[in-house]
Amino acid sequence: MAENLRTSKYNDGSSIPLVIDNTEWSNLYSPGYCWYDNDPDSYKNTYGALYNWYTINTGKLAPKGWHVPTDAEWTTLTTYLGGESVAGGKLKEVGFIHWSGNEGATNETGFTALPGGDRDYTGRYMRIGYYGTWQTSSLYVSGKGLYRLMYNNQASITQNSSSIQNGYSVRCLKDN
Repeated sequence: MAENLRTSKYNDGSSIPLVIDNTEWSNLYSPGYCWYDNDPDSYKNTYGALYNWYTINTGKLAPKGWHVPTDAEWTTLTTYLGGESVAGGKLKEVGFIHWSGNEGATNETGFTALPGGDRDYTGRYMRIGYYGTWQTSSLYVSGKGLYRLMYNNQASITQNSSSIQNGYSVRCLKDN
């Protein structure tokens, strides 16, 4: 996909729980999504939604014929693009409309990665404009999922792990 997912429904038509309250988010051990800063008017169309890993684990988040990529699929992409040290730049949107600084961005892939920030396990929204985070469907260890991260001041993309309660952007991959 060339943009972040912004659906509020699973591919079976059922609703994904929208979680606005910080305390509710921090106590959430089930699927949920949100709009950055609880402001869909400002952020939905550009950055998409932030989904916790439980939402991805349902297997129903991606549209029919698509899936949330595994960490191995992200690794295949970054390897193809020349490795983690340069792949982020090839994936990031060019310019400074959305990025606060944008080191090494060429967007030669058309991926147009945007710095949609995240929502951590406490419910706090952070770092829009400074980095983009994308969930994978892979677990690192129990309670921690793997995600990909691009910073505003680097051309790289990194693999990290964090609480499966955190909310990150999602890109989908077309099924073979």
